[in-house]
Amino acid sequence: MKKDEPPLDFPDTLEGFEYAFNEKGQLRHIKTGEPFVFNYREDLHRWNQKRYEALGEIITKYVYELLEKDCNLKKISIPVDATESEPKSFIFMSEDALTNPQKLMVLIHGSGVVRAGQWARRLIINEDLDSGTQIPFIKRAMDEGYGVIVLNPNENYIEVEKPKIHVQSSSDSSDEPAEKRERKDKVSKETKKRRDFYEKYRNPQREKEMMQLYIRENGSPEEHAVYVWDHFIAQSAAENVFFVAHSYGGLAFVELMIQREADVKSKVTAVALTDSVHNVWHQEAGKTIREWMRENCCNWVSSSEPLDTSVESMLPDCPRVSAEKVTEFTSALKIHRFTRHRPRKQTERRLVPLKCVKRGEDKGKGQGLVNPESTFLFCSKYSGMPLEVLEVENDGYLIIERK
Repeated sequence: MKKDEPPLDFPDTLEGFEYAFNEKGQLRHIKTGEPFVFNYREDLHRWNQKRYEALGEIITKYVYELLEKDCNLKKISIPVDATESEPKSFIFMSEDALTNPQKLMVLIHGSGVVRAGQWARRLIINEDLDSGTQIPFIKRAMDEGYGVIVLNPNENYIEVEKPKIHVQSSSDSSDEPAEKRERKDKVSKETKKRRDFYEKYRNPQREKEMMQLYIRENGSPEEHAVYVWDHFIAQSAAENVFFVAHSYGGLAFVELMIQREADVKSKVTAVALTDSVHNVWHQEAGKTIREWMRENCCNWVSSSEPLDTSVESMLPDCPRVSAEKVTEFTSALKIHRFTRHRPRKQTERRLVPLKCVKRGEDKGKGQGLVNPESTFLFCSKYSGMPLEVLEVENDGYLIIERK
């Protein structure tokens, strides 16, 4: 810690930081129009990091406001039966989330500092709101007739100031000899001096000591996913539920499947994952879960390959395809198409990239366009099973049906 480090006292509004989001959703300095600068003060990395975190907290509140005002979502407190004094979290949902009889979209973000409505704080600050928030997903889903629930899996506790422990000094009326009392007082003063010296370097700006109070039944992303499923998603009227889960959100979904397998299978139609960190072996997902994931999930992963190119996986779960460099943003359109054409029980239709499909008569000779009238296809996703083409999408997808 440098002696000239400024106080860790930062503004609590965007205006106080002299930043604002422009009409393109980009964070820009009010006076200069420049993007956010992390190294505001040279050689003061700790101070710059604290400043960045303070700005991030403001942006989290800003996104919450957008969810309510721009997306017309409701903020729902959880646990649903929480007392006035206990720690609480919240989720967001559309007016028709529980009553829409057709479709429900559920969004789960990844781990870290992000909260409901965000995919990546870094992208919000350095790129724009469309890249880093879930708002484009939410608006498009609502335009297409979905109810929407936005989970908040990282809001697991509240922080309160740790109570100070007061050490009671020895009473002067003690029966101990005066010499012994003086010796103990001297040791006590030396101990306090050493402690203060250590504290000066450990906590130079006298930051408050905080403690965490965990939220009942929502103390981890996995707990949160199960809680929201039990109290909201499972109670919804939607016949077809779709999940979009990023990074650790994918792991939370797999854990939900492990704990509520039959219920999830009966209600969930498709799961679109982006850079999911789930691991079916470490999470001990059973064979029936792995088989269901192969049929109903797709994982868009960061890759140098062109968008939607098949990417090899070491795990026997869902197919992986390229999302190019930024998973949440670049794969948005593909994810919407993936979910839109997957009615759960009425038919066995699937949306498949052309790159995964070839005509039967080709016998492996390349991957050109498929004639929509050809009914005998091979698809890597279905291990060479015969498929029937129902429609060719303009952006290189087939809507197919098992024969």
